Amino acid sequence: MAKIKSDKSKFKQKLTDKYRLVVLNDDTFEERFSFKLSRLNVFVLGGVFSVLLVTLTTFFIAYTPVKEYIPGYSSSKLKKKATQLVYEADSLKLKLAVLENYTKAIRSVMTGEITAEKIDSLKSETTKMVIDESKLYATKEDSLFREKVERRDRFPIVLNNKNNTNIVFFAPISGTLTQKFNANNKHFAVDIVAKTGTPVKAVTDGTVIFAEWTSETGYVLIIKHPKGFVSIYKHNGVLLKEQGDLVKSGEVIANVGATGELTTGPHLHFELWSEGYAVNPLNYIDFK
Repeated sequence: MAKIKSDKSKFKQKLTDKYRLVVLNDDTFEERFSFKLSRLNVFVLGGVFSVLLVTLTTFFIAYTPVKEYIPGYSSSKLKKKATQLVYEADSLKLKLAVLENYTKAIRSVMTGEITAEKIDSLKSETTKMVIDESKLYATKEDSLFREKVERRDRFPIVLNNKNNTNIVFFAPISGTLTQKFNANNKHFAVDIVAKTGTPVKAVTDGTVIFAEWTSETGYVLIIKHPKGFVSIYKHNGVLLKEQGDLVKSGEVIANVGATGELTTGPHLHFELWSEGYAVNPLNYIDFK
């Protein structure tokens, strides 16, 4: 028992024994500096240094791009590309479903299940309808009523323009106008070039009715406004609103990007529709 206590005291003594570390000039033997050490101090300092080294290494790998070079980690660019491919695959599935439905619709005609005689018989059945031509002629009261209605709605376009003047549209983005509205070339929009990440704003109050990815025009957002107006924003980099969201005039709804197969660089493709017809946005909005 006494031997065990003696061994413990010797071990403790070895840990706490002080040693002096002296650094001398090799030529003059001048003492530069010195400090005392013990085995216990060396073990404690070594342990603390190891813990700090492991912590800093873990933090450096976890929160810096260096982790992309470690096997098993994927790069952010690869993740973004994979997400884009998923959206494109969904778009292709929708197109394939449309083609399949169209093929099923015409398969009976192409395979001969519906012959020309059957089609002619269907046409002949529709021509057998008897029309009472006497009911096609308007009475005197109907003629007077029609003349009254025509006189009241003789200039409906002017009246509609007056009703729509209550809406004030704001420019969705500030930038350089590179392509204008041209109905002859079926370009029913204006293209505005801006830096990537520039905020895109709603032209007026409305409700988001579409906010999805398309393979040709990238991230697309469509807003329905009062008075039958609809605004469309294409080639966005990021969408900040979802379908069903209510937006206010001038509220940021997306960021400028260059997404989609038809893009030529960072810009906004903006369309404005009224009562189902495309209108020139320059007639309603000042982009300067």
